[in-house]
Amino acid sequence: MTASAMSQATMLPAGYAEWIADVKLRIRAAQQRAALAVNREMLQLYWQIGRDILDRQAKAGWGTKILSRIEADLRVEFPEMRGFSQTNLKYMRMFAEAWPDPSTIGQRFIDQLPWGQNITLLTKLKTREERLLYAARAVEHGWSRPLLTHHIELRTLEREGKAVTNFDQRLPKPQSDLARETLKDPYRFDFLSLGSEAEEREIEAALVTHITKFLLELGAGFAFVGRQVHLEVGGRDFYIDLLFYHLRLRCFVVLDLLWSAAHKSSCVAFPVM
Repeated sequence: MTASAMSQATMLPAGYAEWIADVKLRIRAAQQRAALAVNREMLQLYWQIGRDILDRQAKAGWGTKILSRIEADLRVEFPEMRGFSQTNLKYMRMFAEAWPDPSTIGQRFIDQLPWGQNITLLTKLKTREERLLYAARAVEHGWSRPLLTHHIELRTLEREGKAVTNFDQRLPKPQSDLARETLKDPYRFDFLSLGSEAEEREIEAALVTHITKFLLELGAGFAFVGRQVHLEVGGRDFYIDLLFYHLRLRCFVVLDLLWSAAHKSSCVAFPVM
């Protein structure tokens, strides 16, 4: 900080620093609300256009070639807008077909996701239930489009809550239920590129090397503490394969690694707490 800036800082009235910090937070919150409002308006417009195309194709006999004419007319009128290509018009039609009741869009997280994430839901998932499930989780964790695609392709949500644990015995409810829901069965670690002959320590070392992808596979809330962490219990030495701390559970999670020949380049992890 320059001498001039330091001098100005010392001249500020009492409480100014706290006030300006609060103003900055309110500006960012207003920007976010404005962006969400624009996104909602755009999604409603896209739904209406998609619904109109569906209705006219069904009732007035409009064919698929009409999309090229729509694109041409809208490009002439709105040359600065790039959202009216034939491909995007098809997505609008899919969007309206997937959500026949427009109120669903505003009630089930759909309108909180950008158009790109909505396209991913439409093209990567087949059922309404799957789309709503992944939409809710994408909003909860702020998943980008590549990250949403990553979790869909790995079927992350379908595998949650199925891992073998001792949470029911060690944790009170509802914490035991929350803990069980954070874990998957099996864990998929195809990015390791290890053969079925790999030893446990090789798996462990590879997971640490690819710690970013490993944490993505584990899911939200996990923080890596260390590998082969030493514990002394009753005069005996124990070494934890991989130790994590979970921010929502507020407890440590121990992963004991086992290589599954049936899954080859996968790894089944049995957490204990």
